[in-house]
Amino acid sequence: IYAIGDIIDGDSLSPPSNTTELTPVAIQAGRLLADRLYAGATLEMDYTGVPTTVYTPLEYACIGLAEEDAIKTYGEERVEVFHSYFKPLEWTLPHRGDNACYCKLICDLQENLRVIGLHVCGPSAGEMAQGFAVAMKCGATKAHFDQTVGIHPTVVEEFTILSTTKRSGASAEKKGC
Repeated sequence: IYAIGDIIDGDSLSPPSNTTELTPVAIQAGRLLADRLYAGATLEMDYTGVPTTVYTPLEYACIGLAEEDAIKTYGEERVEVFHSYFKPLEWTLPHRGDNACYCKLICDLQENLRVIGLHVCGPSAGEMAQGFAVAMKCGATKAHFDQTVGIHPTVVEEFTILSTTKRSGASAEKKGC
């Protein structure tokens, strides 16, 4: 008997996952199970780093650990959080709210600032998360983000210029573009 999709208790996985009820996760798990049963494959579903999006008027997307879970897993001394409140350039003419968007990278200090969580609230958040999920599967670090040339003017560019850490206590609000 095999279980995939909503039936799986995400808390019983190692590491635990809260993404088991997502349709694309069930599809991927089913495809991998079929490959193991009928094609001789050995790859199992990896429930870590699954990108998730909430389609609200201002989209929210995340990959990996929440800040609280990262601290619980690694300890506060090992977690560095880079974040920014910002206003997308495309919102300048219609004058939508200043600093209404937010992005955050959660990094492991002991692993060369490897990105263990990414969160964004803003236009096209889901599209951003899909691309970043690949980078995180490949072990992306904060340095990889810093060394990437941002496409201007895009919302995703914000991840290439993050410099404010929560630990610093400095304001994460942006002034201008």
